[in-house]
Formats: sequence, C-alpha cells, structure tokens
Amino acid sequence: MRIALEEAERAALGGDVPVGAVLLSPDGETLATGHNEREATHDPTAHAEVLALRRAARRLGAWRLTGCTLVVTLEPCTMCAGALVQSRVERVVYGARDEKAGAAGSLWDLVRDRRLNHRPEVIEGVLGADCAEQLTRFFRDR
Repeated sequence: MRIALEEAERAALGGDVPVGAVLLSPDGETLATGHNEREATHDPTAHAEVLALRRAARRLGAWRLTGCTLVVTLEPCTMCAGALVQSRVERVVYGARDEKAGAAGSLWDLVRDRRLNHRPEVIEGVLGADCAEQLTRFFRDR
C-alpha cells in the first residue's frame, strides 16, 4: 500500500485526484503500477486501477491476471470494479472507502456480485487513514 500511496502522490502532483495502484503477481512481485492520469491524458478511463491492469497485461502478454492482487488507495468505482472482474484478478486490497462511488462494498458491491462468473476477494481498510488523509488534503487544498 505504501507504493500505491507514492503513486497517488504522483497523481496529485499532476493535478489529478490522488489515487494510486499496484498490481502484484501471485508470488508478490510488482508487475505494474498506476496513478490517476485523467487530467494529464484527457482520458476519462485513465484511472489508477485500469492503467495498472493494462500495464501488467502488456508485461505478461495476457489479459487474464489470474492469481494477481491489486492494491489501490481508494475503493474502486464501477468501471474499475468491472475491469477487475474481467481481468480475473484474485484479490483487491484497498485503503479508503468511497461512499459516493465505491463498487467494492460501500455504495455497490460489483466485485462480489454472485451473478458474475468471477468474484475477487476484497480486503478493505489497509492503511485506510493514510489513504483517506491524502484524499482529504488534496480536496481541502483545492
């Protein structure tokens, strides 16, 4: 999560909402990182999670990220939750809950919807206070 927090800081420096993500291989190796780049790229899909998934898939040469873990500072939104399900990620670990747009347990629970063919494990609250403080500081300063 500390690496994800560093990635989130990079997003903030670029004027974007500070969200960072790290994708880990089944043996714990860092496969890819990402941070929000919507402002920098003018791309509404350039969320930290999506960028980390794309980079890891490119590195592995496969879209199935079976056995991998995504660590992200903020609970994934519906778009990112859908991408996590589609990529077959085994586990999602996040820091801060997103009561307004979260899709991994707070507002929605897309990643664990029993109607889907793949449901990653969800672990929430890892360094949650640090992740929430980073977001609060960003929005307060704006």
